Amino acid sequence: MTTEKEKTTAPADRPAPAGQAATGRNARRAVFGRLSWGLADQAASSLSNFAVGVYVARSLGVSAFGVFSLAWVTYGVVLNVSRGLATDPLVVRFSGVPEATWRAAVVRSAGTALGVGAVIGAACLVTGPALGGRVGPAFAVLGVVLPGLLLQDAWRFSFFAAGAGHKAFVNDVVWCVALVPAMVVADRVGSVAAFVLAWGASAAVAAAYGCLQSGIRPRMTGARGWLREQRDLGYRYLVENVSLSGASQLRAYGLGAIVGVGAVGAVRGAELLLGPFLALLMGLSLVTVPEAARVLRQAPHRLGKFCLLLGGGQAGAALLWGAALLLMPDRLGELVLGSVWPSASQLIVPVTLSVAGAGLGTGAAAGLRALGAARRSLRCQLFASACYVGGGLGGAAAAGTVGSAWGVAAATVGSSAVWWLQLRSALREHRRNTLREVRTS
Repeated sequence: MTTEKEKTTAPADRPAPAGQAATGRNARRAVFGRLSWGLADQAASSLSNFAVGVYVARSLGVSAFGVFSLAWVTYGVVLNVSRGLATDPLVVRFSGVPEATWRAAVVRSAGTALGVGAVIGAACLVTGPALGGRVGPAFAVLGVVLPGLLLQDAWRFSFFAAGAGHKAFVNDVVWCVALVPAMVVADRVGSVAAFVLAWGASAAVAAAYGCLQSGIRPRMTGARGWLREQRDLGYRYLVENVSLSGASQLRAYGLGAIVGVGAVGAVRGAELLLGPFLALLMGLSLVTVPEAARVLRQAPHRLGKFCLLLGGGQAGAALLWGAALLLMPDRLGELVLGSVWPSASQLIVPVTLSVAGAGLGTGAAAGLRALGAARRSLRCQLFASACYVGGGLGGAAAAGTVGSAWGVAAATVGSSAVWWLQLRSALREHRRNTLREVRTS
């Protein structure tokens, strides 16, 4: 007589049916393809960001580069507002859905991103002249270009949610091409505001091209309905994202006040040295949440392993890249960063550890996003942001720029452990809920 377990479980030594094996290979090939396009897209995006940073650093010097970095960090805050409200809910809930459903969601999601850019851009236009000095004009110009920057980013996430990473890659290539003549003109003007305008105007070209690629026109009128429907995720992701970028901004402003604006340029220069690896980190981040959501739907028992491989791989790659930077000759560093190199080179080790810690935590964060555990991920991010600001500013007060970098490294590595503890709890809760649903069905 055959037991129930024998009826439902194949013997361990029996090979999988040919159809199942082929399906598994096809699924792995599809995942690899989507990850590859994510890396290629981020390579193009990071290449443009790296080129802008190096060009400004070499053209304007460490102090003006610090002003540009403040505008850049501010853009990062606004970008995370847009992602939290518009594109993060999109990739969680509309990855791998029918095209008609995806298109209807993108109309409102991209419209929300455009609306965020318009509203916060207007605020920058008002506050820029009040700031005065070099910072004021840079912030006023940032207000002009914010809508285009945010819409371009929204297209990238929309394409990856649809599994069309090649379109995101092409869009970023268009941005890179448009950036070349814009930067040449900005260099002739020779001001921070000119470089901000060149960077943002070229992004607007790519944003307009995204409308042609998708055949979709964003509607800001749909933003209110989108925010209402996605409020259970959107507002938590908003707080989570803003706490991340806001912590970076507070650290930058605080570092400038405690040590000087040149210290902000030194930290940004060290981060530029990690640019190729950060391209890998950000490229994977575009596709990790959609992929984790697919793993959860198709094989939920594999989600933890997927996240561990993801986070561990990124951390290991960061350490290898940092080791390579330590062996880089000074002549090559000066060729890349010019006068910023001497101060940035002192920060390679702590910045590498910071990026490795962030990469490790990213794996757990992707799992929490896929599970829709917004409360848990919000708690993790608030804790990580508080540690980041405390470590960065406490280290700056104790030991200047180098102390700030080590404080951030310690905070980032410690925070990654919290992310993994929360993911473990969320996975256990998901399993219990799944078993309860099976028993009651």
